[in-house]
Amino acid sequence: MLAAAGLYNMVLDRFIVLEGLDGAGTTTQLRLAAERLAAEGRPHFCTSEPTDHTLGLLIREVLTQRRRMHPTTLALLFAADRAEHLLAAGGGILERLQRGELVISDRYLFSSLAYQTLDCEFQYVRGLNEGFPLPRDVVFLDTPVPESQRRLGSRDGPELFDGEDIQDRILANYRRGFALYGDCGLRLHVLDGTLPPEDIFEKLWKIIGSVPML
Repeated sequence: MLAAAGLYNMVLDRFIVLEGLDGAGTTTQLRLAAERLAAEGRPHFCTSEPTDHTLGLLIREVLTQRRRMHPTTLALLFAADRAEHLLAAGGGILERLQRGELVISDRYLFSSLAYQTLDCEFQYVRGLNEGFPLPRDVVFLDTPVPESQRRLGSRDGPELFDGEDIQDRILANYRRGFALYGDCGLRLHVLDGTLPPEDIFEKLWKIIGSVPML
């Protein structure tokens, strides 16, 4: 469907993606962006993956270890949830971009390349995701694993990908994934994830401010 719609690896203007290890602070940055965009009256859609659609809620049960699932099934579910995130009638990313909204997503296909490749072949996961359109800007919160681990200590309980050795592998997979898209027209911004959240946000806000409105 994506290929038929002419979206195969298209770079979408006004689409920003936040990426980072669990504990890097992407959720906090999304919240701060939503608050300021609302205060300034700029049309926007701040969202996240997994989504709050049916498939996304199922994925969250796996991530919080309330449900078990084979890694291949989980990779397929992430790709299906992403397709719905993009294409859902009345509120998907594509419709919102067409309406002139700025879209910021906490995680996107780069998370699949970083996380699902822990237990599935990298090329398999890449194949599931290679047809998706790309964001114009990717903001990666570069946070050392020990710092991410310290922050994760405040969670109610461990999630599926919280282990220190797992996060080391995820970080390496992120770098591998970003290298694949170096010549595709997207802009990768690497921000110091150890800075105070307010300082990180000011850097993020400059990136957001550089995105032209329709």
